[in-house]
Amino acid sequence: MFAITYLFDRKYVFSFLVIILSFVTLLVGCGNQSKEEAPKDNQGTEQVEETETNEEEQAAESENVREISHAMGTTTIEGTPERIVSLYQGATDVAIALGVTPVGIVESWVQQPVYEYLRDDLGDVQQVGLETQPNIEEIAKLKPDLIIASELRHEKVYDQLSEIAPTVTHETVFKFKETVDLMGKAMNKEEEANQLLSDWENRVEDFKGKITDKLGDQWPIEVSVLNFRTDHARIYVTGFAGDILSELGFVRPESQQKAAEEGNVVLKLTTKESIPSMNADVFFIFNADGHNADADAIQKTYDEWTNHPLWKNLDAVKNGKTYMIDEVAWNMAGGYIGANDMLDQIYDHFELEK
Repeated sequence: MFAITYLFDRKYVFSFLVIILSFVTLLVGCGNQSKEEAPKDNQGTEQVEETETNEEEQAAESENVREISHAMGTTTIEGTPERIVSLYQGATDVAIALGVTPVGIVESWVQQPVYEYLRDDLGDVQQVGLETQPNIEEIAKLKPDLIIASELRHEKVYDQLSEIAPTVTHETVFKFKETVDLMGKAMNKEEEANQLLSDWENRVEDFKGKITDKLGDQWPIEVSVLNFRTDHARIYVTGFAGDILSELGFVRPESQQKAAEEGNVVLKLTTKESIPSMNADVFFIFNADGHNADADAIQKTYDEWTNHPLWKNLDAVKNGKTYMIDEVAWNMAGGYIGANDMLDQIYDHFELEK
């Protein structure tokens, strides 16, 4: 009896030990498996994070590359250009309005080499020739990362300019709001450009309200923008000043309106018999300033035309509504700052509070 019991106990103990060892082995195996799988999980997380980072970087880079549509095509611009060359007066003006000093500019039409109203801002900025004939070699030396040009002025050299740096063009040189929009996009300053345009719209609405209150039923009134040259006179139908006057609510005489609809910017009058075509309620007149070599000859033309009997019969003349204006602000500048200078003068002429 005793012997049988002893054998049973030994078998029981042995079986129990086998079970324990099997359980321990199982635990060790699970532990090893967990340790082996952990790096896989970490590696997978790192791969996901790295992928997300790359995608964010690619998205940021994509947002920083812009396709700018302009008068002569589409130009790719990356980032925020820092070295700007402006090749027409309005672009130079707008660059300053956007808080950027160009590294290269073209010579001004009058008050050379830079218009007086921009001299404090432009200082010793490098000149790169004339607006109608920019110096390609001088532009290349400046290593620009953006060139602002005009199809009207620079169509023939556009390819050469584009080889130097990304180049965007406006169709003409006097549509200052479109220049602001184009340069804001090209220079990565859309927010600043939109603010400038918003400020302008607010000024326009302010003027319209005040001139309507002052003139009442007399508003709107007809205006003519006149210019005297050495051997003829001109009526500026559209262009920089004409467009702004229209935006402010002024109207053109019927003959001038027809010319505008036909696409004319200027009407050239070669004989004094054409003086009646100038007729309007108000004249804004600009001649050459004292810096112009032809100033004396221009003054002679002005005196001859304005002393003619036909001149004295014009409505603006009879009513004392002829105003001499600044040719730079009204015709030469072509930019945002110039437009505001022009508007300031109109406020003054009609004795309105700015």
